[in-house]
Amino acid sequence: MEEKIAFKNLHSREYQGHKKKVHSVAWNCTGTKLASGSVDQTARVWHIEPHGHGKAKDIELKGHTDSVDQLCWEPKHADLIATASGDKTVRLWDARSGKCSQQAELSGENINITYKPDGTHIAVGNRDDELTILDVRKFKPIHRRKFSYEVNEIAWNMTGDMFFLTTGNGTVEVLAYPLLRPVDTLMAHTAGCYCIAIDPTGRYFAVGSADSLVSLWDISEMLCVQTFTKLEWPVRTISFNYTGDYIASASEDLFIDISNVHTGRTVHQIPCRAAMNSVEWNPKYNLLAYAGDDKNKYSADEGVFRIFGFESS
Repeated sequence: MEEKIAFKNLHSREYQGHKKKVHSVAWNCTGTKLASGSVDQTARVWHIEPHGHGKAKDIELKGHTDSVDQLCWEPKHADLIATASGDKTVRLWDARSGKCSQQAELSGENINITYKPDGTHIAVGNRDDELTILDVRKFKPIHRRKFSYEVNEIAWNMTGDMFFLTTGNGTVEVLAYPLLRPVDTLMAHTAGCYCIAIDPTGRYFAVGSADSLVSLWDISEMLCVQTFTKLEWPVRTISFNYTGDYIASASEDLFIDISNVHTGRTVHQIPCRAAMNSVEWNPKYNLLAYAGDDKNKYSADEGVFRIFGFESS
């Protein structure tokens, strides 16, 4: 039974700390910490009270020498976080101390990073459409593959035996893992596919495309079962809430769409002042973190992100 949320009574809060725009936001597995990665070459970890009391404390992760484009938490460890940067390195950090514990030097500018659900491997995608798989314990590459097409976002399924690539050709490439053997090519969209999200129940995945649509796929049948049509610009970022009942999607439209996964209908829109780079729902509470190209009145980057879902403003 899906839960009904009184979205209209919920508010957003703003979190300021970065000096330049925030590219990526991600929650840890317990939903108590949020990490943000920025063009200012740092990541920050914020301790978030789900019911919104007290000031958020944050710790800075310093060491990258270029933009921190994406980050992801260890799926089973609430204090370990991996960051991917344009400086060609991937770093592993302890969010309690803010110290970098591991570092891998890769071959290109890293733009995508994701953990295998069991926490053993990390996949990294770079600007040259090359995929690197890192063994987390040794923090060394065990697999490298260069693709002949534009590779955008990457993801494992919940069981870790399938690997998805969204491509500039409008397809989703499905590979068997760990061999990375092609299993299926899904003709998903009429323009490039930019982002992918796996629903927490493991039944569906969603794909956001440059054609401004979000498609919902049944993972066992590999069939499209729903499309979400509210946005008018290329879909940059999507996320399911923790129950799998709602999906958030965002673009250069000046709102974030929240739709009911089962009916396909919009249930709420969060107004925003700029194009969005990253939306992510908390894994335990209905809190949605989002970050975009916000500028202040002097046209300088604001370096803020916001969280929607608090009951008192």
